[in-house]
Amino acid sequence: MVSRIVKLPKTNSFFLFGARGTGKTSLIKKEFQQGVDVLFIDLLDENIFEKYSLDPQLLKKEIDALAKKPKWVFIDEVQRVPRLLNIVHQLIESKDKIKFILTGSSSRRLKQKGVNLLAGRAWVKNLYPFSFFEIEKFFNLADVLNWGMLPQVFKYKNTQEKAEYLNSYIQTYVKLEIQVEQWVRKLEPFRKFLPIAAQMNGKPLNYTSISRDVGVEVPTIQSYYEILEETLLGFYLPSYHKSIRKQQRQASKFYFFDLGVKKSLQKMLSVELSPQTSEWGFAFEHFIICEFFKLNDYFNKDFQFSYIQTKDDLEVDLVVERPGKKTLFIEIKSASRVHIEDFDALSKITKAAKAKAYVISNDQSVRIENGIHFIYWVNALKEIFEL
Repeated sequence: MVSRIVKLPKTNSFFLFGARGTGKTSLIKKEFQQGVDVLFIDLLDENIFEKYSLDPQLLKKEIDALAKKPKWVFIDEVQRVPRLLNIVHQLIESKDKIKFILTGSSSRRLKQKGVNLLAGRAWVKNLYPFSFFEIEKFFNLADVLNWGMLPQVFKYKNTQEKAEYLNSYIQTYVKLEIQVEQWVRKLEPFRKFLPIAAQMNGKPLNYTSISRDVGVEVPTIQSYYEILEETLLGFYLPSYHKSIRKQQRQASKFYFFDLGVKKSLQKMLSVELSPQTSEWGFAFEHFIICEFFKLNDYFNKDFQFSYIQTKDDLEVDLVVERPGKKTLFIEIKSASRVHIEDFDALSKITKAAKAKAYVISNDQSVRIENGIHFIYWVNALKEIFEL
């Protein structure tokens, strides 16, 4: 079994958030063996869900009735019954000092007014699809760019099985996260929105254009993106706001959390990405940016991420603001050989901002030219995150 990077608390209650299929339940069951000391409550089981929905106090009654109290109570998909958190709060404060593991594939329900988030008594951890550093021994870049890094994908041996899994993942997401939870009034516009959002992956968002394509108002499109973020299917990359802010386009970009899911939404799983194509380059950039987000969270770096795209189309793929250190301006290239002549603009903008410039690529020749650090992508991640 793959060892995950995330470090789970062993002395304190905690939330573990992650999109469906990232391996939350498997990880908990591995690190907290079921038995006398761990009580497992699966809210995806409709019978259990209905029972606690009707009477959240039942949790306390059942635990009080146990002759031997568990050390841990594991509630899977806790967002399905938010009122349970009031009972969890009481039990954490009780004399029995029971600790809780609370997993969720969405923070949307828990952000609603009146939901008890335990006032810091439960720490918050996040789980993502695999990182390169978790699967380094069997990592294959072409497979990752084509199929993503959800754990289940690696269990299938052929492309047909992988495609069927990813397509069913989207169907399950729409059914369980959107339809059952009733996050949208009408499901069909949201279904139409999803492939368009996938096409817009990594591009500055134009809500007006997307609203025309989907046939709904701009505020509805904005709410759809909020749903994607709060159901943990993606994240925003804002534009950089410092000395060159007057030159910038202000729109954020949005990236899906997994390349395979994004490709499935585009209905492009049957099309294999090939090196030295633009689509391969876009996928490689997506992969690297996802790695930055995962590692930043796992290692508590508190880095802030953004991008630069000026009106005259000067671009910096990723800006990394680091507490107490120089800001990094990073260009991401999939090529196995990169040349200094292509990065004059990066050198100039980096010097003007007094930042540090990186070109991250598949070129394994490490060097510094004109103030720019050219570095192989694996070495770059290790250096920047001090691994």
